[in-house]
Amino acid sequence: MSNYNWCHGPECHEQQTQSRIRGSGDNKVLRTIKVKIGEPTKWYNPIWNYFCNQGCLMDYIQTHLQSVVAIAPRREALETPIKVEKTKYERQRYRYTDNGYQPQTYQATKTTIKSVDNDNG
Repeated sequence: MSNYNWCHGPECHEQQTQSRIRGSGDNKVLRTIKVKIGEPTKWYNPIWNYFCNQGCLMDYIQTHLQSVVAIAPRREALETPIKVEKTKYERQRYRYTDNGYQPQTYQATKTTIKSVDNDNG
């Protein structure tokens, strides 16, 4: 099994960089970049096993987005049950009056998601 993939960017072979020049004499070509296959880790996303850079990834997505979405279309919204807690507290803001900026107290509400139920099945 190969430890490399060719970049899947549809225009990768057209980008004029030194690393893409291949051939000898008058038989030179711009070639798609070979991408090393890495092990997925916390910091390494396996998507980079198929693309040499973000530009090639975005070109691929732009070209093939409709086909990719057609694999698993979303026909309805997803929902996750949550518990919400609202707390009221006092805040101050400054309002400009004839006497300059004056503090003004007002009641604010903080909304916090307390728990998410991921076992909703």
